[in-house]
Amino acid sequence: MKITGVSTAALSQSLRFSLVRAQAELVKAQQEAQTGQVADAGLALGAGAAKAVSFSRDMDRIQSIVDTNGLIKSRLSATQDALGQMKTGADDFLNTLVIGVSDASTAAEARISAQNMLASLTSILNSSFNGEYIFAGINTDVKPVSDFTAEGSSAKAAFDAAFQAHFGFSQDDSLAAGITADQMTEFLATSVEPQFLGTGWETNWSSASDQAIVSRITLSETSETSVSANAEAFRKLAMVATSVANLTTDSMSEGARQALMQRAVSLVGEAITGLTGLQSSTGLAEQRLSTATDRLNTQLDLYERHLGGMLEVDPYEAQTRISDLRTSIETSYALTARLQQLSLLKYIS
Repeated sequence: MKITGVSTAALSQSLRFSLVRAQAELVKAQQEAQTGQVADAGLALGAGAAKAVSFSRDMDRIQSIVDTNGLIKSRLSATQDALGQMKTGADDFLNTLVIGVSDASTAAEARISAQNMLASLTSILNSSFNGEYIFAGINTDVKPVSDFTAEGSSAKAAFDAAFQAHFGFSQDDSLAAGITADQMTEFLATSVEPQFLGTGWETNWSSASDQAIVSRITLSETSETSVSANAEAFRKLAMVATSVANLTTDSMSEGARQALMQRAVSLVGEAITGLTGLQSSTGLAEQRLSTATDRLNTQLDLYERHLGGMLEVDPYEAQTRISDLRTSIETSYALTARLQQLSLLKYIS
């Protein structure tokens, strides 16, 4: 018969190892109870851990796009508000011009309205959101349009030079009283329009890019999400406001003034139609963005449910394990204390 040796040291060592394991398990159980997920996904899922990592990576990508879409939505909303303000201003400007066609006494009022329209147009086109100019196209860090009234403005210098070159005198010269309606019409068509509807716009007025911002709104879908200051509607408004503000002078002949007003009414009407089109396209972009974001949120919800089913733990089971492990640890402490009290010296008389 074989007798196995037993000692208090061996028993204490065994309890110590058991205590360390129980404490480690307790930490894991407490973490799972707090987070609601397994503490070690690799250990819990085995070969399925790769799928969980893939799901997590896809969720991060989708969440990133959703967050970006939130910023894009705010920028589009700011763009829509700006377009609305511009259209309201253009409507009021048009009403003033219509009256000015037949009423020479409103020339001063038309000039002031044009100056206000030009200032408002410049301010709106140079508006920014989140540190970026919203009408600059992809050149978001560059102010889109220059201020015509600023000192040293190249746009004003070009306009004045064009008038001087065409007629041989300045707008305020008394000789302007001799300008006929046909001459004014020719000047607007040959000298003014190229400055706004031609290359003169980029040369003297605009630093914006024709290329709009293209944003990724889903994993596989992109959309144009900006409006450029180079849009024709803005150019026409700038042309009319500049022309009326600078050519409706006291020395200008009545025939030239009427020709200017008639052309201005036509161009502002076209600009308003263009602004309505820009509002519509921006609205469509907002709708696409909203629909795309809803789809992404649905995908996120599905991923979260699936991943949750793989990683979630039963909270009641976790609490039960914590309770059992605490009981086991307390028992180990008690047994260790009792074993440490055992000594042969107590039994030697």
